[in-house]
Amino acid sequence: MPPCLPSPAPRRPGARRLFGAALAALLALTVLTACGGEDDGPVDERVQLSIFWWGAERRAELTEQALNLYTERHPEVTFRVTWQGNTGYYDRLSTEAASGNAPDLFQIDDNYLTEYAERGITLDLTDYVNDNRLNLTNLPSSLAQYGQIGGRTMGVAAAENTPGMIYNKSLLERLGLPEPRIGMTYEEFIDWAVAVTERTDGETAGTMDPSADYKALWLWLRSEGKELYQGRQVGFTVEDLTRWFDLWQRARAAQATPEPAVITQANSGDVTRQLVATGQAATSFMWSNQLPELQKLTEDELAVVTYPGAPEAQWARASMYWAAFRGTRHPEIVIDVINFLTNDVAAGRILGTERGLSANLDVRAAVQESLTDESMRRSAVFETGMAERFGPAPVPPPKGHARVRALLLTAAEDAQFGRATTRDAAARFIAQANAALTAG
Repeated sequence: MPPCLPSPAPRRPGARRLFGAALAALLALTVLTACGGEDDGPVDERVQLSIFWWGAERRAELTEQALNLYTERHPEVTFRVTWQGNTGYYDRLSTEAASGNAPDLFQIDDNYLTEYAERGITLDLTDYVNDNRLNLTNLPSSLAQYGQIGGRTMGVAAAENTPGMIYNKSLLERLGLPEPRIGMTYEEFIDWAVAVTERTDGETAGTMDPSADYKALWLWLRSEGKELYQGRQVGFTVEDLTRWFDLWQRARAAQATPEPAVITQANSGDVTRQLVATGQAATSFMWSNQLPELQKLTEDELAVVTYPGAPEAQWARASMYWAAFRGTRHPEIVIDVINFLTNDVAAGRILGTERGLSANLDVRAAVQESLTDESMRRSAVFETGMAERFGPAPVPPPKGHARVRALLLTAAEDAQFGRATTRDAAARFIAQANAALTAG
């Protein structure tokens, strides 16, 4: 018979100030009998939590250092860590969850948060947030909000990023052209991009064509007062998407962008193939925290600005979340670990910017002071400076989001290469995307 653990402490306002003492008491407690059975043996007072994430060796090294610090402070708690690359991560997590053996704490992103919440895999964290045992008060409001499904907190941002348009600052200085600015309309931006193309005699196009990029479409829609999703359907019409495709068709015709054969090289999102790094365009539509990666690929100085359109269309996005397994036997301890990873300055300094900027603004400020890489510092300054401009976060994407992204890529490339009219490509996408979102 599995041993019974102490019940969680009552959830009441102000409980956070007592949580440290309660946690210590919970860890020190030895239950003499399990489930009231006199023959059951004592429960070991030590607790081992399982934790699972994706990433490379550097992420593993830093995360384990942070977890070791937690164990130094709470010797009764140790961790069984498992990590792997992104490929196959969710297949493995889904298999473990289906068998009721998911890790106590795991990393997840907005492609799957809604699905895992709706399947009852993730622990509802709302009550912990409400009574401040899980302290999210120093996160940007839209970042905390972006962990909510149906108004319930189902994940906590492990770090923050936001879309950023990376541009070649050195090239613009050589050309004597102004840098793109926050709040440019798309029409102003395309005119600016045409000037870049003309000034370089067509050698470098002004901009990448981001019509296949779901985040660029999403921000354009938000500038128009719409969202990418409305429940389990897309939140826009065939006419809306046709206008988006037409916008970039006009940009291509004006030579603001390269020809489709060049554009498609970057549509996959592969950092090494982005046109701002290869020199084929002066701008690329990326995540702001990818500036350091791109900077390594070129000798020119790169910089970052918002996408065109209203800056309020952007929000503080969780680059990934920490989520707890609903079936964990140690919910109070898991919550304390999430608190530690989110709010502890020493842990934040260890984790650095490997997952993105620290979610907690105070921790972020402390980490920024220690940054030595100039491109990393520029990325951090940009995103921190956006904190007061961010609009409210949308609901995280529904199940089927990954399929919708792939469908958008196909539709946009059909329009780019002229395999379909912009309207036909848009209509096909809407029908296929809505079918994908309601499947299963």
